[in-house]
Amino acid sequence: MMRRAVVVGTGHYLPERVVENAEFEATLDTTDEWIRSRSGIERRHFAAEGETTSDMATAAAESALKDAGLSVEDVDAIVLATSTADLTFPSAATMVQAKLGMTQGFAFDVQAVCAGFAYALANANALIVSGQADRVLVIGSETFSRIMDWTDRATCVLFGDGAGALLLEAQEGDGSNADRGILATDLNSDGRYKDLLYVDGGVSTQNTGHLRMQGNQVFRHAVEKLAKTANTALDRAALTTADVDWIVPHQANIRIIQGTAKKMGLPMEKVVVTVQDHGNTSAASIPLALSVGKSRGQIKPGDVIVTEAIGGGLAWGAVVLRW
Repeated sequence: MMRRAVVVGTGHYLPERVVENAEFEATLDTTDEWIRSRSGIERRHFAAEGETTSDMATAAAESALKDAGLSVEDVDAIVLATSTADLTFPSAATMVQAKLGMTQGFAFDVQAVCAGFAYALANANALIVSGQADRVLVIGSETFSRIMDWTDRATCVLFGDGAGALLLEAQEGDGSNADRGILATDLNSDGRYKDLLYVDGGVSTQNTGHLRMQGNQVFRHAVEKLAKTANTALDRAALTTADVDWIVPHQANIRIIQGTAKKMGLPMEKVVVTVQDHGNTSAASIPLALSVGKSRGQIKPGDVIVTEAIGGGLAWGAVVLRW
């Protein structure tokens, strides 16, 4: 017997404001068709003035708790993946803890940009498997609209705001890949590629900064690295692509999603796609897609799911789990 980290609840939150591609035509040399053809994105959500990363994370967490039929008193820890925390410190996770009314346990942020949720899942899994926690809220939440350069048509049309959450619970499994829960993880980073995707500001440089990206270079790395990390995680779970029911990828660009599926030899019918409605929500994209995929009736108990993501760092990784 062994402890497994099993998903028992999902939830998500999207800000009220929906921004269609056409809105950008008034201020940028771009068109709806140009954005769709290059990214697959049709619209995205932007946080309201005063609406923060921790606000959205709290709403997603409350939804996940409701879905699980549990209360905040049942939670031991919060792991929040974000690159856009409300403040330099304290962590956005502790703000969520307070907003939920949770006075026990512990909370912390994980920062691995778009790969953040894979990193957060791996950390939450380790907490559960090692016995340090029995239930962990794992959240991805981002307000990337606050770090956009609105004159850069190559980046500002790609990103959106939102939050998604999973509640993981320790359950006993027999140690085989037939168990429910997280079966394997694979995390990677290579800091030599910083200049491909970064924000040109921060606390020690005394400048908030804007997101900068070399899109073609990121694309070149993404498909190869995502397919490799996904296959590595499957190998560790003693599974193959033939066992996969759903890929739930980081929703950055439809061409990256299609390229990764093709490289893995899997049809797009097995991929949960939400990029058209949300844009790239960085660390929020995978939990958002999992929650939406479940609410659509795509993801069902017993399904084998592969999540994979790549982001600034470069940082990338994958998680294999049985729903």
